[in-house]
Amino acid sequence: MYRLTLKVTCMDCRIEPAAAFGIDLGDAHVIRNAGGSAREALRHLVFSNQLLGTTQIFVIKHTDCGLSVNTNESIVQAIRKNLGEEALADLNGLEWYPFVDVEQGVKDDLAFLKASKSIPKEINVSGWVYDVETGKVKPVGN
Repeated sequence: MYRLTLKVTCMDCRIEPAAAFGIDLGDAHVIRNAGGSAREALRHLVFSNQLLGTTQIFVIKHTDCGLSVNTNESIVQAIRKNLGEEALADLNGLEWYPFVDVEQGVKDDLAFLKASKSIPKEINVSGWVYDVETGKVKPVGN
């Protein structure tokens, strides 16, 4: 059932998508990035759909995410302070996709995917919020 499913979630080690959705190893592709950004994962989503046959995408953000308490500016300032201008230049033009409200962040990613010309309309796209305290997920914006 899940072999044609792809989950986009945050790289936070407190998230366990397999346990939250009751899937076994090998049953889903899992793409992790800072903040669980669908925009950041777009090329992986397209590859998975077009070359591996994925027909279902889950966008999963979580409570207490570091990107929900930072801005692009605060991230850039930290990089500048800790690594310097040369390191910052390597990252020039990158978007960090911060969000303030986790549910709105999921809804924004869903809207992005549903509007994207590279995600076929027949792909089932759904949104979820993972609670890091309980390990439970709840649907959002579906």
